[in-house]
Formats: sequence, structure tokens, C-alpha cells
Amino acid sequence: MADVKKTKLLVLGSGPAGWTAAIYAARAGLKPIVVQGIQPGGQLTTTTDVENYPGFRDVIQGPWLMEEMQAQAEHVGTVVEWDHISDVDFTVRPFRLTGDSGTIYEADSVVIATGAQAKWLGLPSEEHAKGKGASACATCDGFFYRGKKVAVIGGGNTAVEEALYLTNHSDDVTLIHRRDSLRAEKILQDRLFANEKITVLWDHQVEEFVLEGSPEGLVGLDVKNVHTGEVSRVECEGAFVAIGHAPATELFQGKLELDSDGYIVVQPGTPRTNIPGVYACGDVMDKHYRQAVTAAGTGCMAALDAEKYLAELEFAEKETVAAE
Repeated sequence: MADVKKTKLLVLGSGPAGWTAAIYAARAGLKPIVVQGIQPGGQLTTTTDVENYPGFRDVIQGPWLMEEMQAQAEHVGTVVEWDHISDVDFTVRPFRLTGDSGTIYEADSVVIATGAQAKWLGLPSEEHAKGKGASACATCDGFFYRGKKVAVIGGGNTAVEEALYLTNHSDDVTLIHRRDSLRAEKILQDRLFANEKITVLWDHQVEEFVLEGSPEGLVGLDVKNVHTGEVSRVECEGAFVAIGHAPATELFQGKLELDSDGYIVVQPGTPRTNIPGVYACGDVMDKHYRQAVTAAGTGCMAALDAEKYLAELEFAEKETVAAE
């Protein structure tokens, strides 16, 4: 028979949102279970230097921060499961979720913090350049390229916003787009074209991230003209891939309300989904900010809302028993 684990609150995901939800829930006496998922620690485990998370004077490491969050969550009573949820049933109460391990999790409430992944170009040299000049978050890493030449790859809102943000740190920003027009909103395009620090390279796609030196660091991008096939080099020390994000919500298709981009829809200003007792926090519902600190904030909100929901549920059950 399958192992069945029951809990008042089940947290899916182990990034800043998930751990913060677990910490608040555990301190409220809910004894939450965190199912870590296929990428324990979330995107921060692939980030080295973190300089914008409040409370740390010096640069810290992303994996270390996640280890500390997990240790804090366990210290206050969180149970951690090395598992990945492969099926959910939100039509029954308690909710029923199945792990890859075969374990069945029965939960009175669920916090979804499965996050989102930045889309990359898929080049071998890009993978090698991660942490050495290649990034998918200008807000996270732009500060490290003050006064240096940088490039942004993409043509949508994200790319234009990243390029504009980077002008706070660099006077030489090149936006590389494989088409001859941008997909970004017109107001963003107007701001981009009016900024003298930004140069747009049309009709080019990145072929290779070029690294040199010891230790290795990015020195440029080899780009190809999509019409002529001619390859040239764009010199830069930082390259920001900005072609969008993919929320980890495949599991919830047809089970929860999702928007056109696949993000979980929540009531404005809250982490509440369209199903009472199910909450979403962090990058799985936030397509705008996508920062560790905002993810942690919504994780807190999810736990507080879940605690209130469970208290009301318990009260209603006692009232029903008393009436009988």
C-alpha cells in the first residue's frame, strides 16, 4: 500500500517563497510539510553572488542563503520531503497529491511555490558562461557590471526593460534582436529609442558566448546576421538573456486557473487562487518582479492566509459537530 502522509499545510517548492511560507506556518503550529521538488532551493541555487537580499552587509552566495532558509524552517518544525509531486486532486477534501515516490499527501491546505525558470538560448557556450558573464536577470546582476559594456538578448517587454535598467550601471548597452522590429509595448520602445546609452542590433542572433582569461570571463558574443549569414562580434563583459520565463505550472493545467502565459491567477493583492485553501506565491504567480525578496514576501502572505483559512475550517467543523 502507498505511504500516506497527512498535514494541515503542504508546501510545494523550496525556494524563498516556499521556505518563508513554511517558516511562518511552522511558527503558527501547523507542522507543514515541504516537498522540495526537482530543483531544491529554486533558482537561487544557480546564482552565485547575491547582493540585494536585505540583512547582509557583504555579498552572499545563493545556495548558502537557501541552505540557511531550509535550516530555519526545519528548526521551527517544518518536515522536509525529498519528493516531486506528479499529480494533484483539488476536487476532494482534504486535497490529495501524489509524489513520484508513490507517497500520497493529504493536506487541508496547499501553498504552491514551484517557481519559474528563465528561458535560455540553449547554446553550450551559454551554459559554460553562466556565472562568468551570462545572466538572465539584470536586476539581480546588473550591479556587477558598473561601467562595463553589456548586451541584452531579446525583443519583448522583458528585454527592453532589462536594457533600460542596465543603463543605470552602464553607458554602453547593446540590445540584440533577431528580427527587424521589437515585440515590446510601444511606450517601452519609445523609452528605449530615446536612450542614448542603448544601441539596437537588428536581425542578428547569438551564435556563441566568448570567454577568455584566467579566471575565465565573458569578453563578447559572436552574432550572425540572419539574412546574410555573416558572423561578427559584439564586445561585452555581461550578457543578459531576456527571452522570457516559463512558470512551473504544467501540473496544474485544468486544475487551477492559469493566465495565457501559464502563471497561476490569484486574487489581486493576495496569494489566493480560485480554489479556497490553495495558495500560490513567488515566481509561479509573479511575472513582473521575480525577486527573492518579493517571493519571500508572498510566501509569508500565503502562510498567513492559509493559517486563517484553517482556523475558520476548524471552527466550522466544531460548529457542525456541536449541531449534531
